Amino acid sequence: MRGGIDGAGAGGPPIAGGHAMAVAEGWLCGLDPAEAMLDVARARPDIEWVLGDLSSVSWDEGFDLVVMTGHAFQVLLGDEELRVALAAIRSALTEDGRFVFETRNPPARAWEQWTTGHPVEIIGASGAVVRMEREVETPVEDGLVSFTHTFTSPAWDRPEVSRSTLRFLDVAGLSSFLAAAGLMVEEQFGDWASGPLTDASPEIITIARRTA
Repeated sequence: MRGGIDGAGAGGPPIAGGHAMAVAEGWLCGLDPAEAMLDVARARPDIEWVLGDLSSVSWDEGFDLVVMTGHAFQVLLGDEELRVALAAIRSALTEDGRFVFETRNPPARAWEQWTTGHPVEIIGASGAVVRMEREVETPVEDGLVSFTHTFTSPAWDRPEVSRSTLRFLDVAGLSSFLAAAGLMVEEQFGDWASGPLTDASPEIITIARRTA
């Protein structure tokens, strides 16, 4: 078995539906666009780590399993960006390969709980207190949720602000993009414990395979 992990620097949960053995028993290759994340990931020397993203690699039927972790799927914001990524994944899969990924379930509206009511405090490596506040930008339109993290510390001259955007695709939208890329949904779950997918489910865990 050969397995690939995209967005792999931070690690990930076990795979739903009994497909974990493809990763556990096989040769692994991890792909991440962030060098800092790969520095952490290289604590696992049994995995080949590659710096890049799905638009920068070309693998031809090299993997029995491709796993996209850490909600990395939601960072693919534009239609064309998503099409390019899915085309690369399909190309990388063997004839009987599987693509496993998770994305947050839009009907659950998780972003409504993301704005912090008060700062979250942590103690940095230097001993300084760092405060974090998160705020979701409204209104949410076209399935794109933007939010900011603001970090402050008495030891800093100014706040540090990080802005992010995630795309929330529903089940029908996922199926449409997958089908256009020559992939089909084999199974879907509502969480990593293989629970059923409902409107209240926090996740859409998808196991997809190549179409004929």
